[in-house]
Amino acid sequence: MPLDNIVVKGAREHNLKNVDVTIPRNKLVVITGVSGSGKSSLAFDTIYAEGQRRYVESLSAYARQFLGRMDKPDVDYIEGLSPAISIDQKGVSHNPRSTVGTVTEIYDYLRLLYARVGRPHCYNCGRPVERQTVQQIVDSVLSLPDNSRIQIMAPMVRRKKGEHKPVFEQARVAGFVRVRVNGETYEVSEAPDLDKKKWHNIEIVVDRLVMGESAEINRVSDSVEAALKMAGGTVLVDVVGGEEQLFSEHFACVHCSISFGEMEPRTFSFNNPHGACSTCTGLGYKLEIEPDLVVPDKDRTIREGAVQAWARTGTMSPWYFSQLESLGRAYKFDTETPFKKLTKRQVETIFYGTKGKSIKVTHHTKRGKTYNWSTSFEGVITNLERRHKDTESDYMRTEIERYMAARPCASCEGRRLRREALAVTVGGINIMDMTDRSINGALEWIDAISGDGPSPNGTKPEDVLTERDKTIASQILKEIDARLRFLLNIGLDYLTLSRTASTLSGGEAQRIRLATQIGSGLMGVLYVCDEPSIGLHPADDYRLIHTLKRLRDLGNTVIIVEHDEAIMRAADHIVDIGPGAGEHGGHIVATGPVQNIIDTPESITGQYLGGFRTIPVPETRREGNGKFITIKGARQNNLKDIDVKVPLGKLVCVTGVSGSGKSTLIYEVLYKELARIFYRAKDRPGDFDKIEGIQNIDKVVNIDQSPIGRTPRSNPATYTGTFTPIRELFATVPEARTRGYKPGRFSFNVKGGRCEACSGDGHINIEM
Repeated sequence: MPLDNIVVKGAREHNLKNVDVTIPRNKLVVITGVSGSGKSSLAFDTIYAEGQRRYVESLSAYARQFLGRMDKPDVDYIEGLSPAISIDQKGVSHNPRSTVGTVTEIYDYLRLLYARVGRPHCYNCGRPVERQTVQQIVDSVLSLPDNSRIQIMAPMVRRKKGEHKPVFEQARVAGFVRVRVNGETYEVSEAPDLDKKKWHNIEIVVDRLVMGESAEINRVSDSVEAALKMAGGTVLVDVVGGEEQLFSEHFACVHCSISFGEMEPRTFSFNNPHGACSTCTGLGYKLEIEPDLVVPDKDRTIREGAVQAWARTGTMSPWYFSQLESLGRAYKFDTETPFKKLTKRQVETIFYGTKGKSIKVTHHTKRGKTYNWSTSFEGVITNLERRHKDTESDYMRTEIERYMAARPCASCEGRRLRREALAVTVGGINIMDMTDRSINGALEWIDAISGDGPSPNGTKPEDVLTERDKTIASQILKEIDARLRFLLNIGLDYLTLSRTASTLSGGEAQRIRLATQIGSGLMGVLYVCDEPSIGLHPADDYRLIHTLKRLRDLGNTVIIVEHDEAIMRAADHIVDIGPGAGEHGGHIVATGPVQNIIDTPESITGQYLGGFRTIPVPETRREGNGKFITIKGARQNNLKDIDVKVPLGKLVCVTGVSGSGKSTLIYEVLYKELARIFYRAKDRPGDFDKIEGIQNIDKVVNIDQSPIGRTPRSNPATYTGTFTPIRELFATVPEARTRGYKPGRFSFNVKGGRCEACSGDGHINIEM
């Protein structure tokens, strides 16, 4: 008979006081209590850790070596466990390539959809791209200038890993003499051994011709046909001293003579060189030298160190100063003039150089010698860009990056993909336009291209999928639709699929992973969630509760560590841990449905749920200092050109439903601009007109949800800096002074102070 409960006996992890608890299976269970009472110790460090450890132990020894060692929690006995999955708040990816679309795997299905039913267009003229016949390819080759030396080749391998020995064998059997491997031509019999871990390009050389002499129409036709047959419909024509031309029986624009390779899912991936924009490698932005960071204070003169990137310790380096002084003599400006009074041409010459024009440079050394020579001036920004590119020193690169800012890539305009990929449309829009839509907009688009719904987004009748396309895409659209609806159901309908994952809050990231888990459709699993309601407006609570209940109804046990009242009242079973925090917690105060918790007088949670205790509203409010910071014309993301006045000297709360633009206004616009002004931060602030009242403050601190120190020796005393004065105090007592002890003697991070047996960890790991 299957067990109906998870039974935990004698849990002592962290501050748990040898507790016994019974949790019903296949129910929605909330573990609650004051902060620090031991909720996470029970849910994550005991139940989840043991469930995962037992599942991993059932795998083979070979598989376990890749998963790392898992510690056994300090507990006597647990029964009724299932394989456990943890959905916590730590997993926000900081990879700049990671987006909401890639995390939820919706983008993978979109890539497949565009590769199979996308309509390619020419990126040059915008006309639909069609297949080319052999005759059209031959005509294009014959139109090359006379005396051009060409090679007609069959591209067999394009950017694929492997040794590719069968390709060389195939060429030899077909009677071909030469192959080109990674740009180098070899005899087939002398083809090199390839590294199977690297990407390779291999072409079979079918014929070598000189236009106008040996290039008869029959010979070209035969060679092109042979190449097309060998390479499955593509032929590469290499013009010596010119550009290679790729022709395809599949896709090409006959008007612009631009050919396109076969469309594959990787063509639409910004994580693969095959599809990513080659300028920004798929990031959508490039780090470029920012003139405002190079010269942050335009009231200073060059002599006073206005060009901060060239000024060490506040004053200008003599070598660079001599160059700028000589440049001033040539271009009629004075190094004693404030930078803001220089003309546009003079500033441009300082930043970007004399473009090859020579000037006479005079340099005085410290020893009194004078040197004169003529040279062109490189320019401050050009110099920094060259050094950033050429340097082998990580320190130097980091120093130069202080003067750089992320700018949208000029080639792809921040769209991440090659122009060939961006010219493929489904429903009249390309894949990046599709990911720029909100979840609601994406669902409307799917209905429109399927012909199932109205077309509020401009999809024309000719853009609706044909019956053939619908047959191909039906399964893909079904998967995309289901995943989008999961995101809609957990209150994330305001997100766009192109939103970078690192900009999501902890609660948003956790709810996205919840949606992914429901999509997997597993049953009989134990899910442990860590406050999924964080950052969710109470108006959207019902969506999250519905999602959690759906996960339970699939046949799973859902355990949630939570403080939210609505989720507690929706739970089937509550475990209240307390009564206090830290050493005063770790006991089970009450268990059962919500009424049991309310009826237990020892439960602080129950007293608030029952209305016996409330948080008092302040009788008086602070007056503030009468000054303001005013943000004018904020229009980043979804902000509608708004003006906001923030009073200073008060506790100010910015609220609104999830996705209304709170974080955009305060973090993207206000914080990033203040950080740029006060600390020369690299991050570009969001779009706004101006911020007034900055003179009323002198620093800005951002306290976000990113985790603090992760080293095993980091603790609250070292992180807050309290430990330093404590160590200094101990170093001043008479006995310490007699022995000559410095503050380092009382540190567990340095030799001489720490215990050398455990290197200051406080425990020794013994492999069992």
